[in-house]
Order: sequence, then structure tokens, then C-alpha cells
Amino acid sequence: MLLKKQTVWLLTMLSLVIVLSVYYITSEPQGENNLTAVGEKSKESKTAKQQAASKETDGKTVITEASADDGFETLRLKLTDQRNEMKEELETLVGTTNLPESKRNEYFEKIEELKEIGFKEEVLETLLKSTMGYEDALVMADGGNVRVTVKSKNGHTAQAANEIIQLVRKEIGSMAVPSVEFKPAK
Repeated sequence: MLLKKQTVWLLTMLSLVIVLSVYYITSEPQGENNLTAVGEKSKESKTAKQQAASKETDGKTVITEASADDGFETLRLKLTDQRNEMKEELETLVGTTNLPESKRNEYFEKIEELKEIGFKEEVLETLLKSTMGYEDALVMADGGNVRVTVKSKNGHTAQAANEIIQLVRKEIGSMAVPSVEFKPAK
């Protein structure tokens, strides 16, 4: 089955619409008093950063809140960049005319699989934050394993880890969850 450029373009645009819809739904609501809220948040973050930065003992610097909070985002961005590069390479291969149709279909299926895994990771992160009450969550599926890291104020228990594993299996399916990592929320 030869896929036309229009079909690939349409699927790409639909994927983009889905990702943006999930982002819009999961983002915090924007009110009319955004400037007031931003001003209050910046004051609070400055105070927290000053307190965290001022904690030095025996020449060792304590990691500040800002760098700890950016850890999940940095990992998400790296993973997204890697997947985008893989998608671009596969799309280039799909676009070549001298490949047999079976190879093109194989590459297209890999592209769809990458998109599906990324979408499922986002859904799981959203579920962990909204339904289970974690401050932040990072879900990374690679190969046959899913690594889950959550930020929790309450610490961790075996029951909480089991609930997370069951949720991941329900959403993703046959992939193994070797462990769940809990990080303390600040």
C-alpha cells in the first residue's frame, strides 16, 4: 500500500491536534487576573529560590528548587527530541521512491508506534497527576519496559507503587514496569 504525501500530512496534523488538545485540557485554567497571579507566583518563587540557594553546608551546595523542578521537564524534552529525530529519519526513508512498498509500510508503522507511545505516556502522566494526586510524574517507555517516576509529598508505599503499576498495565498493556521511583516533592 503506497501512502501518499497528503495522507502522511493529514495524519501528522491530526496527531498535532490531539497533542495540543491534551495540553489544553491538562493546563491550568487561565483567569482574567493573570498578571496578579504571575506577580504573586514570582514573589513566592524568588523567596523560595533565595532560601534554597542560601543553604550551603561544608562547601557543598544544596540543589535548588528550580533545578529539581526542571529535571522532569529536561528529561521530557530530551525524550521528545530523540523521538522526533527518529520520526524524521523514518519519514525520510518513507519518502524515498526506491524502497519496496513493504519497507515503507514497516517504517510508517514504526512512526505510528512512536506517536502512540508518546501519547500514552502523556495520558499516564496526566492520570497520575490528576487521579492519584501526585505533584508531577514522568513516564518513559523504551523497548519493552516502562519507567515511572513520581513526585510525592506523602512518601511512598508498596501499595502506591502497585496502584501505579496496575494503572500503567491498564493503559499501555504488555510492557513491563520493573520499578516505580518516588521522589520527594518540595
